[in-house]
Amino acid sequence: MVNLLVRFLLNGVAVLLTAYLLPGVDVTNYETALITALVLSLANVIIKPILIVLTIPITVVTLGLFLLVINAIIILMADYFVPGFSVNGFWWALAFSLIMSIFNSIINDILKDKKQA
Repeated sequence: MVNLLVRFLLNGVAVLLTAYLLPGVDVTNYETALITALVLSLANVIIKPILIVLTIPITVVTLGLFLLVINAIIILMADYFVPGFSVNGFWWALAFSLIMSIFNSIINDILKDKKQA
């Protein structure tokens, strides 16, 4: 339970850092970043698998690159639902998705090392 809470808080920090790095993404405050992290997590658990199944043919044809488009769509959906979080278009959403993936892999590595120690 504590590990889940730490991941959630670190994802909020990752959203803030990513918005700081990208001029096309804006987050008003840390509370908005936490809400954005929650919405993105829920969308990745509920909506993303449905989109992946519906787009299997195009994903196979593009050798999996269409999954990047799905990630950008999820980010744009979060932009629509979370006040205080804004993304200025598809390409910024794609860049946000890529940088968040890097931050999440760093977070996973850090938390995995704590488990093993």
